[in-house]
Amino acid sequence: MAVRILKVSSLASALLASSGLYLYSRPLDINDLSVIRFGRAAATTAVISYDYLTAFRHVEHGTEEYQAVKSKLSEIFVSFEEEPQGAASLAQVHRAVLHDGRTVAVKVQHPKVQKQSSKDIMVMEVLVKAVHWLFPDFAFMWLVEEAKKNMPLELDFLNEGHNAERVASLLSHFPFLKVPTIHWDLSTKRILTMEFVEGGQVDDRDYMKKHNINVNKISENLGQLYSEMIFVHGFVHCDPHPGNVLVRRQKQQTEIVLLDHGLYQVLQPDFRMDYCHLWMSLIHGDMSGVERYSRRLGAGDLFPLFACVLTARSWNAVNTGISSAPVTQAEDVEIRTNAARYLPQISDLLNRVPRQMLLLLKTNDLLRGIETTLQTRASSSSFINMSRCCVRAVARHKRSKARSRSRRVQIMLTESLSLWKLSVYELLLWFRGSMMIRWLAAILAFLH
Repeated sequence: MAVRILKVSSLASALLASSGLYLYSRPLDINDLSVIRFGRAAATTAVISYDYLTAFRHVEHGTEEYQAVKSKLSEIFVSFEEEPQGAASLAQVHRAVLHDGRTVAVKVQHPKVQKQSSKDIMVMEVLVKAVHWLFPDFAFMWLVEEAKKNMPLELDFLNEGHNAERVASLLSHFPFLKVPTIHWDLSTKRILTMEFVEGGQVDDRDYMKKHNINVNKISENLGQLYSEMIFVHGFVHCDPHPGNVLVRRQKQQTEIVLLDHGLYQVLQPDFRMDYCHLWMSLIHGDMSGVERYSRRLGAGDLFPLFACVLTARSWNAVNTGISSAPVTQAEDVEIRTNAARYLPQISDLLNRVPRQMLLLLKTNDLLRGIETTLQTRASSSSFINMSRCCVRAVARHKRSKARSRSRRVQIMLTESLSLWKLSVYELLLWFRGSMMIRWLAAILAFLH
């Protein structure tokens, strides 16, 4: 402990001295203080004009030059709301109307974010190394590596537009999915102009109740979307926090609106197959499969911890089969307690698994948070849909490797049989549920 205190004091002294020299040697500019991806809110209408007109880099708000730029916007928009609809660390979104009457959302990157992001990553790297020096059990360099890889992609709004179009095409067979249309003629690397779509956040139960939206159906459909993305296509939207997933009622159809397509994970085929097999083993309580595919995914002897982290379930629930064991409050308390107790092992695990797994873990956690808010966590329908996608993904992969027609036919028949069994099981669950409802109704009527 004394050694660690000495390290902390020497580190603090070094940081204080270097900070003092830095601030002494140059004027203090609050925008130069590197706080990772937070605290940027300085975008103005002039920034939009810069990317549209490829000029006015140094236009200041309130000047005559600013007014000239602002007047140029009338050539593009009938109206443009300077007050943003929403703001985040990288960008903010404004509502505008085109001359043809269409309402659009204009996503504008904050002015200094490109320049600042490299400083942010550098500071992150220093802090991560300092934590590892103070506490050798914790190694979070993977966090820096992921930031270095993903930050340039998130800052390229043309890449975001292409991701949006790709996922809309891959999932076009889902009538309940809405991905805003991109206006390419009004988009650049720093500005993305898209169709304006309104709705309530996916975790807003009051909004859903007011608009007569079925919470269970929304949860089921969201699970279908992500199962398809992860297991079938290996192209995964990795930022499904409630602000990026909206729900709305369009006539008789309830839609899920997917926003912010900057961060996607592309899964390699072998990784995706192992991940499919692992989830099928977890759902059915196949412990030999859980161990085998966890080890193939890099967990090694930490495979029990990996299974618990992946599912957010206790080891007892994993052994039983997560589709059979309901989530209890006692289990949630056990998970939270063990998360703190096994933090060094979790750190070791995150350093072992493939980098593709890291964003998937984040995505799982965000989706699980939505399900918890909607009170639909661990529903049987979600596991059935997940199983369907796993069966289809494995069959498709096997067909691509098959060399003979007879082998492909055999794979197709096995796939059809497995999907039929799942449909029968789903029908059985529905019948059992409807019978219980009728019995309860009869008992209540008898009591009255």
